[in-house]
Amino acid sequence: MSIVHSLPYQFAARLFALTAVFAMAIQPVQAQSILRDAETEALLRDMAAPLVEAAGLEPNNVDIVLINDPSINAFVAGGQVVYIHSGLIDAADTANEVQGVIAHELGHITGGHVIRIQDGIGQAGNISILSMLLGAAAVLAGAGEAGLGVIAAGQQAALGKFLAFSRAQESSADAAGAEYLSKAGISGRGSLAFFGKLQNLEFRYARDQSDSATFSRTHPLSGDRIAILRETYRVDPAWHAPEDPLLQQRFERVKAKLYGYQSEPARTFQRYPETRMDIPARYARAYAHHKSALVDKALSEADALVFQYPDDPYFLELKGQVLLESGRPEDAIVPLRRATELSRNEPLIASMFGHALIATEDETHFEEAEAVLRNAVGRDRFNPFAWYQLGVVYAATGDIPRARLASAEQQVMSRQYTLAIRSAQIAEAGLPTGSPDWLRAQDIGLQARAELEQLRDRR
Repeated sequence: MSIVHSLPYQFAARLFALTAVFAMAIQPVQAQSILRDAETEALLRDMAAPLVEAAGLEPNNVDIVLINDPSINAFVAGGQVVYIHSGLIDAADTANEVQGVIAHELGHITGGHVIRIQDGIGQAGNISILSMLLGAAAVLAGAGEAGLGVIAAGQQAALGKFLAFSRAQESSADAAGAEYLSKAGISGRGSLAFFGKLQNLEFRYARDQSDSATFSRTHPLSGDRIAILRETYRVDPAWHAPEDPLLQQRFERVKAKLYGYQSEPARTFQRYPETRMDIPARYARAYAHHKSALVDKALSEADALVFQYPDDPYFLELKGQVLLESGRPEDAIVPLRRATELSRNEPLIASMFGHALIATEDETHFEEAEAVLRNAVGRDRFNPFAWYQLGVVYAATGDIPRARLASAEQQVMSRQYTLAIRSAQIAEAGLPTGSPDWLRAQDIGLQARAELEQLRDRR
């Protein structure tokens, strides 16, 4: 007879809850959507570059990924990837504040904290399992209340052990982040300012700030972190380093752009009223008008930006996007082609350009669309939208095997593994044996089957 099955339901529920806490710590990325924008990704790369170098990491191996989530958070979850919530960008006032967050997260990467979290789970798990066995023995011996008490105490001890381990990792990442900011010659003023924002949130939501409350938290109290880091930063030679004005201008643009894209139009107009004629305000309002299907007003804001900066690829991309998504793909081609050229074929912008070419339904555009989209996926394979568009143009030109291969690429990235296997099989059957595309179809099929097996194992 299984020990777990012989125990009361309440204990099984508690055990499940504790396991869920650990699972959330290991897999925080699941069920969260990623926001992709060429301008935002370029800014985050440039903000992180000196910190990545200071951390001794290879810049091409570190990714900064934007998560579509309004909460103020950032994390790492395996590999050399820093995930930043869109809510954090909105909460920050300066690029320097975000750099402080990135530096902290790089501290988690260099410290191997995601890997080492297994140690913390193992230590806590040993306590939990021991208490479960002792409690189960007491229950089976007839001392039900005593057994449940042992189990509950063990669960609490296990959770406390894990939380202490987590707080130690956070303190280590704070120290590492301060070191990387210093090596990069970037002031820690932004880091302190952002921790101040977190502390204000703790006060606003009446979070317990007493010493006893520390033991039930995954992170040290913000006030304690500020006190420690203030002493570190103020003696650092980079403390008085000026902020990069160009980086700050780009940050304000991106922040407004994201706000206009994500927020309800009414809220956007409150923050960025018509009386403001600066670039961030126009940027935000253009997206708000576009979301409200006010095409003329959205184009008016976009045209004002393009007039002021005719060679800015992101403003041209904005104009092209408004035209394309308003049912005017032919008109969108000129600004999107120019944006693609000025951005040196940036994959996300090129994908939209390829989409516009296809959306005209003019067969004379298909050859250019294929070339543009093949270049886009060649530089960024993790772009399901570009793969989908490439599949459309292949199908339109009668190349069904490659159309199904493009579909398989898109489906495996969208976690549609069963469809990906089928598409890969059809592609493989129609492609020349041994060709690169034929081999890729085989690889996709193997990858999709492996992912399905892992899903079954988890269930």
